[in-house]
Amino acid sequence: MTTKIYETEKPKLKNPIFIEGLPGIGQVGRISAGYLSEELKAKKFSELVSSSFMHYVLLHQSSSVHVLKNEFYYWKAKSNNQRDAIILIGDCQPIDPSGHYEVTHEILNYIKGFGVKDLITLGGWGVGEASKNPRVIGATNNPDLVKKYNGYNIDFDAGSKIGTIVGISGLLLGLGKYYGMNGICLLGETAGYPILPDPRAAEEVLKILMNILKVKIDTTKLEKKIKEMEGFIKKVEDVQKSALSQLIGQKPEKGSKDELTYIG
Repeated sequence: MTTKIYETEKPKLKNPIFIEGLPGIGQVGRISAGYLSEELKAKKFSELVSSSFMHYVLLHQSSSVHVLKNEFYYWKAKSNNQRDAIILIGDCQPIDPSGHYEVTHEILNYIKGFGVKDLITLGGWGVGEASKNPRVIGATNNPDLVKKYNGYNIDFDAGSKIGTIVGISGLLLGLGKYYGMNGICLLGETAGYPILPDPRAAEEVLKILMNILKVKIDTTKLEKKIKEMEGFIKKVEDVQKSALSQLIGQKPEKGSKDELTYIG
């Protein structure tokens, strides 16, 4: 298995905090981190590609190809009470357990080089139905962080209900301890549909992120941004489902919308 990071810039950052938001339940993490990055006008400086991502490229209307990847952005603090930030967003997560571990170690090794000691990972907590006032559930890799983040409207009492955090959001916390990094995971309460983006849950996570980072961003454009993302998110999800079906021998009917076609 091969995972590589291609760097276009080596930013000089001071005590940066790391924020991860990759696709998952309700797309909560991906939406929150992506919107934050865009509103802060963070700058992309590297890309991660991996053989543990699905083995295809997407073809745009312009006939250009899009390789599945994760992207690192950086933002420099504007005032003394803020911290520099590295924000990770992306198209997908790995499709197998070993891939998840490899990609997580690559991420941790990479951000350690920038002096990262604090992590915030983002995701969704599926509860089976939409909530008008979604909570944000917190999990940590260090019990002392519960007191540190006590005033941010994070529910730290739901651990027995969740049980597990699947994917890179959880592994970054678990493995981050071995890299000397303290981490917190923010999970927005959502219905639990992977493809259907949940703007309410994402907004609640964003509010907490803004308080932690001590920044102000306009969230009124969030739903519009989600609608712009929906097509691409669904395209990636549909093709990934089709590819996985074919890998395990469930071949869709020829000509059906679930059939994975490619040239190569």
